[in-house]
Amino acid sequence: MPQKKPKLGQNFLTDEAACHRIADALGDISTRTVVEIGPGHGAITAILATRAARLHCIEFDPSLAKELTFKFRDNPRVTIHHADILEFDFTKLTTANSNLQTETQDSTPLLAAHSSQLIADKQTPRLDIIGNLPYYITSDILLHLYTFARANLLRRAVLMMQREVADRITASPGVSDYGALSAFTQLHAHVENLFTLPPSAFSPPPEVYSTVIRLNFAPRFAALHVDPEGFNRFLRASFAQKRKTLANNLRSAGYNAADIQRAWPQNLSAQVRAEAVSLESMAELYRSLGSYPAGTGDPVS
Repeated sequence: MPQKKPKLGQNFLTDEAACHRIADALGDISTRTVVEIGPGHGAITAILATRAARLHCIEFDPSLAKELTFKFRDNPRVTIHHADILEFDFTKLTTANSNLQTETQDSTPLLAAHSSQLIADKQTPRLDIIGNLPYYITSDILLHLYTFARANLLRRAVLMMQREVADRITASPGVSDYGALSAFTQLHAHVENLFTLPPSAFSPPPEVYSTVIRLNFAPRFAALHVDPEGFNRFLRASFAQKRKTLANNLRSAGYNAADIQRAWPQNLSAQVRAEAVSLESMAELYRSLGSYPAGTGDPVS
């Protein structure tokens, strides 16, 4: 009898060894606040709940959120949020993390034992992220995370996604897989491809392989001497239409042709596409152009 497909198209990780490998990839989280995206039935949650100082689980499915709330009802360090990750504000969790040291005075012995480290974390209360990202909104979730990474609210993320998306994220300029998502990811984090899981590791098995990556957030705006808001809009414009050259995309975004020609780096072909240009060269061109054209809006959603 064929397996029934869960609503929302979830594919739940059932390989116990893989669950431990994913949790292990976060490193020592005994003094950390961790956010799990899409915990499902809690296979990885159960591991994290014994390791993290605080664990927040963001689950969109109301029945799963209710199941998890009941399952971890006796663990004061675990909080289940029935919420849409794309609308979730991580700022409120970093505020809670800042108050964690004070709360340990009346909390569990495990938290109290780490109070000295928690005092240090209070100065930089960044979050660790982990999750099995839904295939159909992986890019949206990543871009949402980068917003908070720019505010220095995130430290590290271990994320599972469709293998083809992971290949795009880790690709280098000039490689066919390189694109806007590659550029935005590598602008915000150091990326590591950890391992790939077959469909048999899930129930029901998906039709694709899944890859686990690790992001160590380290936005490069200062190093590239660019302002985050303007450069992000510039990158979106540069990749707006894949078949267009970089110069044509910039003209469509409102840049003057003469200004583009004047600012064009000598090491770039006039017909080059954004997919073949490094972030360093993109930043050089952006700085030479001066600013993003006023009144043109954001050309890419």
